[in-house]
Amino acid sequence: MIIILNVNIKSKNTKKIKRPKKLYKLSNFKNFLLILHLVMEEEKSRKRDRIIKGFSKLLKEDKLKAVSEYIENPGEFIALLKGFWYSDSEKQKQFDEFSENTISNFHIPYGVSPNVVINGKVYVVPMVIEESSVVAAASAAAKFWGDRGGFHAEVIDVQKVGQLHFCYKGDKETLKNLMPEIKEELLKSTKDITAKMEKRGGGILDIQLIDFTEKLKDYYQLRVTFNTCDSMGANFINSCLETFGHTLQDYFLRKGENVEIVMAILSNYTPECRVKVWVECPVYDLDHVDEHLDGQGFAEKFKKAVDIAHIDEYRATTHNKGIYNGIDAVVIATGNDFRATEAAGHAYASRNGHYESLSSCEITDGMFKFWLEVPIALGTVGGLTSLHPLAKESLELLGHPSAPELMMIAATMGLANNYAAVKSLTTKGIQQGHMKMHLANILNQLGATDEQKAAALVHFKDVTVTYAAVEEFLKNNG
Repeated sequence: MIIILNVNIKSKNTKKIKRPKKLYKLSNFKNFLLILHLVMEEEKSRKRDRIIKGFSKLLKEDKLKAVSEYIENPGEFIALLKGFWYSDSEKQKQFDEFSENTISNFHIPYGVSPNVVINGKVYVVPMVIEESSVVAAASAAAKFWGDRGGFHAEVIDVQKVGQLHFCYKGDKETLKNLMPEIKEELLKSTKDITAKMEKRGGGILDIQLIDFTEKLKDYYQLRVTFNTCDSMGANFINSCLETFGHTLQDYFLRKGENVEIVMAILSNYTPECRVKVWVECPVYDLDHVDEHLDGQGFAEKFKKAVDIAHIDEYRATTHNKGIYNGIDAVVIATGNDFRATEAAGHAYASRNGHYESLSSCEITDGMFKFWLEVPIALGTVGGLTSLHPLAKESLELLGHPSAPELMMIAATMGLANNYAAVKSLTTKGIQQGHMKMHLANILNQLGATDEQKAAALVHFKDVTVTYAAVEEFLKNNG
């Protein structure tokens, strides 16, 4: 017997995709069942080839139904995602409008690190992160350094950067000589945009002409620095830059010349918008940190670990990731842009021609000092800080900080997590503490009952936690 299968896929919101006919020769019923199974599996894989037309125009419910067709159990999928919707329709509408094509909410734990002392002031710091042990590590470091004078922090500067990229075929020296006149016109053209910001103490700080013609023919850049006070400032900066672009074109048209405006956009690299945070104490205050070493021995080993991150980019990458465990958690909790924050930090870590640690350590005259210097541009006004209900509460929890104060808080949590990680690595090892915190996740993955969880917590108190060990424990305590 020979059967011919020719299955084309088409639904309300998908474009028809033609498939070649497939021939299957059946010699017995067993083969028939095998072929039927293969055909069903092929149908499942074909679902992923569907092209959904007009998806962005669909209602939320219809988007969810369209996406559910890619899932083996669409009903369960829809119920699961709807289970994360807010019952308050107005609140859910607010969240839906943060982004595009939203079909549900993705929850991440919201924790706090209490008793964080920065410049003599005590904070309860909100941290939004899904990774086990990060909040616990930050809290432990905060407690440790709180007994030793706390964290010290300062904002080095708050300058943010924007760029107008353009091409000019005229004489280079003429362009340079025209810059004072051009600057005056540019600033005049943005008076309406900058007026309110200037009243708050901010605005445009400087405009520099950067010559890149040796690297790219006819290419120049106006590098503009801004102070956006407590706002994130992205819209303000970009509005100024785009106005500069139109003004620059008009200026040269009046002179009978042309410039090509390539693009106008802020830069997330803000090396002058920088924070320094540090801890310090006499080395004898570190005497009982490591049960095998005195304070001097621990300090020297700790410094060596940090020094390694300055010379080896493999170690530096993981080292700096640990710093951003703390920074990102605060940035997210306060509705700021963690992607921009990380991009700036990683660029800054490469400023000396190779990627290296953002933190440093020294031991001088019996004093241990550990510090972090990092670019971090945050806002407390505008964007999600004003729209996300939990971001607003986070800022209230922190005492309604200014943008510079928030920058210091976020950087402090980065240093706290960095200290905790390097301390663990140079003493008992990272796995002992991290896996203890990860135990609950493993138990949940393996479907442990409440009784098994309680027994496991007791059993693994002095036993190394691994996935296999937990699995074996549950088998023996079923």
